[in-house]
Amino acid sequence: QVQLVESGGGLVQPGGHLRLSCVASGYNLDYYAVGWFRQAPGKEREGVSCISSSDGSTYYTDSVKGRFTISRPNGRNTVYLEMEDLKPEDTAIYYCADRWSTCDDWTSEDSFPSWGQGTQVTVSS
Repeated sequence: QVQLVESGGGLVQPGGHLRLSCVASGYNLDYYAVGWFRQAPGKEREGVSCISSSDGSTYYTDSVKGRFTISRPNGRNTVYLEMEDLKPEDTAIYYCADRWSTCDDWTSEDSFPSWGQGTQVTVSS
């Protein structure tokens, strides 16, 4: 079965840390650009980060720069989103999505045909 599965969400205090995983089954994720998106209650889904397949270039939305890191270690068929110094405004359902090759226009969710089911991240004291 071809699918993307996210994991690693949870409840964390402000200033805390989480690592989200996006695992592909049934295909080689190395050939695909992978984006992380999030949707907070009452808000539209927004792009958080993207990593390309061609050269490993990474991209971040301004609000997470310096706090979040996207990576794709060789051979694991997994993309990680390392989140540090978490803030209450980071609370959302986080989704990973993939498409062929590059992160061009990566904040456009319509350009990503495959999506995972999401994982909840809650930042609260």
